[in-house]
Amino acid sequence: MASKVTIADVARAAGVSASTASVVFSGKIKVSDETAARVRAAAADLGYRGPDPRAASLRTGRSGIVGVVMTASLRTAFLDPIAIATMDGIVSSVAHLGAGILLLRDDGHTPAATEVPLDAAVIFGSHRESSELVKSLSERGIPVVTVEGDPTWGVPVISLDNADAQAQLAHHVAGLGHHEVAVVSLRWNSTAEPGFQSASEAPTIDFTRERLAGVREVFDNPIVFSARGSSVDFGIEAANAILDHHQPTAILAQSDLLAAGVIRAAIERGLRVPEDLSVTGFDGVVVDGLAPYQLTTMHQPAYDKGRAVGDALSRLLDGEVAPSVRFTCTFRPGNTTAPPGRSPVS
Repeated sequence: MASKVTIADVARAAGVSASTASVVFSGKIKVSDETAARVRAAAADLGYRGPDPRAASLRTGRSGIVGVVMTASLRTAFLDPIAIATMDGIVSSVAHLGAGILLLRDDGHTPAATEVPLDAAVIFGSHRESSELVKSLSERGIPVVTVEGDPTWGVPVISLDNADAQAQLAHHVAGLGHHEVAVVSLRWNSTAEPGFQSASEAPTIDFTRERLAGVREVFDNPIVFSARGSSVDFGIEAANAILDHHQPTAILAQSDLLAAGVIRAAIERGLRVPEDLSVTGFDGVVVDGLAPYQLTTMHQPAYDKGRAVGDALSRLLDGEVAPSVRFTCTFRPGNTTAPPGRSPVS
């Protein structure tokens, strides 16, 4: 059996030191284009495909893995354009670390994230039960950043002004003269069972709770139906449940996908949007098939939020302090809200 080609073999063939050949592949130090080309040509001639990541892991003490722990189902999470944009921001901002992203599911029961050799972890869409996961990872010395997490956990939190943003939408709806309103919320807890929620019930998902608080700041006792997650189909399901039992003049959905589902359910029932039913969303994303409607919504900087997560991870891995970052949403008026029984008002 032929011996395995090593970086030292490539270095000898290229006429450079082993350390120079190594940095050509790692990209961590700039070398001349001529030297890099010579090293890569020698590697190609010898059939060398690159350094063994396991050796690098042993040498540096790092696995090269950043775990992204999702509290939502992975199948539904990546139907959500906000989740995709946030992940895109995370990936782009950790690329310089040479780290790979490993997606993990946290359903409150499976301890996968605590058993994988991670350099750092992101808790994405955390709920109250996530505190134990954060504690376990932190005790192992693994840097943790949470997206929309609890600031009392002692780790950096990258979040939105959820309550203030949702309150701004609620004030807009109230200013149009609406009094009978309903809320289609995002997941209520880790089980994600849909259903009506009483005023005494509090969501365990942080951003759901914060956005609901924003509505309740303006409306004392709104009808609340918690959806299975953020999708058009879940919005249709929630709207039908509400409209089967109630007659709100406005429905405030906690995501644009849910709002699109509410609009479709209303149209199927013969209701006019916004004359018979005003609808608001949250996120500011493009929803296919929604024309001629333009949602009245709040736009969130999801990609920038993801980049802030990656920046925090980089700081923590370098032994620095990473501050929490709170982003501000922007109001976007559309043509899906109007005074009860009237034409659109933005």
